[in-house]
Amino acid sequence: MRVCVDIGGTKVAVSLSPPGSRELLFRQRQPTAKEGDSGAVARQILGMIDTACAEAGIDPASMEQVGVSSTGPFVMAGGMIELSTPNICGGLAGAGSPLPNDWMTVPIEGPLRERFRLVRVENDCVAALEAERRWGALQGVDHCAYVTWSTGIGMGLCVDGRILRGKNGNAGHGGHTFVSDDDRHAICGCGNHGDLESLVAGIAIGRRFADRGFDGAEPLLEAARDGHADAVGIVDALCRTMGRGLYNIVALLDLQRISLGGSVFWHHRELLLPKLQAYVSGHLPALTAGVELVPAGLADKVGDYAALALVD
Repeated sequence: MRVCVDIGGTKVAVSLSPPGSRELLFRQRQPTAKEGDSGAVARQILGMIDTACAEAGIDPASMEQVGVSSTGPFVMAGGMIELSTPNICGGLAGAGSPLPNDWMTVPIEGPLRERFRLVRVENDCVAALEAERRWGALQGVDHCAYVTWSTGIGMGLCVDGRILRGKNGNAGHGGHTFVSDDDRHAICGCGNHGDLESLVAGIAIGRRFADRGFDGAEPLLEAARDGHADAVGIVDALCRTMGRGLYNIVALLDLQRISLGGSVFWHHRELLLPKLQAYVSGHLPALTAGVELVPAGLADKVGDYAALALVD
C-alpha cells in the first residue's frame, strides 16, 4: 500500500492505494489542525495514517511510500519542506490574523521521514497538474496549467512538457501576485494587500461581502445563479479579477489549456466557466486564440489523485 496525503487550508485527507492501482481506499478526512504547537498538523497526519491502516488491517510500520500534496508556500529548513501557508499559519498576517495560532511554519517532511522511507512532498497544484496530465483533462498537452479556486488560489504550471517548480517548489503561487492596490478589504492571510487571493479566494469572499448579505462563497454564488442583481454584479467582478489572473499566466507562459478545480469553482462551474473563458478570450488574440479553460478531468477527486500521482 502507498499512502496519499492531501493537505488543504480547510481539511486534511489520507487514503491508501494498492500498488499498480488508482483505487483510493480507507479514506480519512478531518479539518486541518490549527491549534496547539506547529507540530499539530504532522501529528494529525500520522494519526490519520494509523487509523487508515487499522481499518485496512495493515501494520503502519510496513508502509514505506508517502505522497503529500499540500497547500503552500513552502520553506526549506535543514533540507526538509515546511509549510508557510497563510490559511494554516496564523503568524504570517500578524495580530490581525483570524487563526488561533502564531505559527510561521509547519514541519511536514521531517516528521514523516522519521517514520517512512520514501516521502515526496509537492505543492498541491503541482501535484494536481501531474494528475491532470496523467489521467485528466490535460493529457497530451505540453503547455498547460492547473488552477484551483478554493479556500485559496493556487496554480501548477507546465511549459514545453516540463512542470515548473522553482527553488523551493513554489512556482505557480499566482494567488499571491498583486492585482490591486486596494488595502481596505483586500488583506491576504500572508500579509499582502491586494493580491489575487485576498480578492477572490473563498476565504476572502465572506470577509469582503458579508456587509452586503453574503457571508461566504456558497450563498453568494447561489444568489447569483438565482439572478439576484447585487450577487450577479459581485460575481462578474470576481470573474474579471480571476480572469485577469488566468490571462496573465497565458500571456507569460503561452499556454494551450487550463484545467480548473477547487471548491469555489467546482460547485458552480456552469456559472463561472463561461465568464472566465470570455475574459481570457477577449484579450490579445495572438496570445489567447484557441486557449481552452476546462473543468478538471478528475472532478472533485483531483486532490486525492494529486497525492497518488506523487507515488504512482
